[in-house]
Amino acid sequence: MPKLAVIGAGAAGCLGAIELKRQCPDVDVSVLEAGSKPLAKLALTGGGRCNLTNTFEGVGDLREVYPRGFRLMKGALHHFSPADTRRWFEAEGIRLVEEDGGRIFPASGDAMQIVRCLLRAMDREGIRIRCRHRVTSIRPLQEPSGFEVSYDSNAGTGMESFDAVLIATGGSPKRSGLDFTAPLGLKIEEPVPSLFTLKIEDAGLRALMGISVPDAILSLPGTRFKACAPLLLTDWGIGGPATLRLSSYAARYLTEAQYRVPIAINWTGDNEEQVRSCLTRTALQHKDKLVLNACPFPLPGRLWAHILSRSGARQDLRWAEMGSKGMNRLVSTLTNDTYSTAGRAAFKEEFVTCGGISLDEVDSGILGAKRHPGLFLAGEALDIDAVTGGFNLQAAWTTGWICARSAALFLSGKASM
Repeated sequence: MPKLAVIGAGAAGCLGAIELKRQCPDVDVSVLEAGSKPLAKLALTGGGRCNLTNTFEGVGDLREVYPRGFRLMKGALHHFSPADTRRWFEAEGIRLVEEDGGRIFPASGDAMQIVRCLLRAMDREGIRIRCRHRVTSIRPLQEPSGFEVSYDSNAGTGMESFDAVLIATGGSPKRSGLDFTAPLGLKIEEPVPSLFTLKIEDAGLRALMGISVPDAILSLPGTRFKACAPLLLTDWGIGGPATLRLSSYAARYLTEAQYRVPIAINWTGDNEEQVRSCLTRTALQHKDKLVLNACPFPLPGRLWAHILSRSGARQDLRWAEMGSKGMNRLVSTLTNDTYSTAGRAAFKEEFVTCGGISLDEVDSGILGAKRHPGLFLAGEALDIDAVTGGFNLQAAWTTGWICARSAALFLSGKASM
């Protein structure tokens, strides 16, 4: 009986194991998980609600949502799409709902429903999950072909041979998380954190905690990195979708700068010409009103007062008194309000890593290692990561499903030999 090891009991590994057994019931599948329980990360995603996938409506370019791996994902999504993900879970009895931004959740709002769904499917298929089995090395065998997998467990060290292996260990912010692959000689793109909020020590900004700006633009001056999305002001600095997207796009740049960079906020989402035009109209229509009391943008009063202060405008200034220099400073503050970051802060709902096994090592059609037949790679073990919104989990389901199909074809060939 052919044997396959899945290294990692996360989303990609578990769905991959289920699909492989459905296609090849005679294959002996073992899932080796370093942690104390399977699917631990999945249980926490989406704030415990599990943002299962996304409709991808409004995504014109996959680079918008997959800063790394978008080319591979473009082809992969044709094989197992967001619609396929929805059908897969609905066939397992999960009712799904769509929320803003195209995000798909279980109607129950409970990530554990998805965890239990996958565990039940694995149990039905006779898949063994061995927790507290930390893989320490994987070596290719020449005679017979296959792989020798060594691990540490509660019972001590162990070693087994498998005909094929699926690596689905997820992301790790440390390169050591992939040390077990060293005997394979795979190229590793240095893992660094992605999806995080940023600390800003400006007391005036931090005093605005709790304010959300729906159409902000964050950018890193001197670079091409920019994110347009809702911005949340926090007691440590900035968060919300705009910050998380920017941290994803600029993960390596921010790491190299030790998370201390200038960051510019466009509070309105409009360009300078549009902002100036709006301010000029307001100045003409409300020239006798206090600037503080006549904000032409849908911004909270406390934030508008902060912006005026940043631009140097007096609190008792009337629109009629706003000269050209004052107007220029206000336009600049609204569109390019620059602060200094003072480090990164964790984003409790996500554990996403930029980096992993280089896509140069992978046959993108089958997600198999080019130099090691029978070795397949899925999820964040690869150098693929996404912004928030269900895109990371979709990558896990898609790559896990493709690996299962590819491994099934590979093992079927071995079984007939």
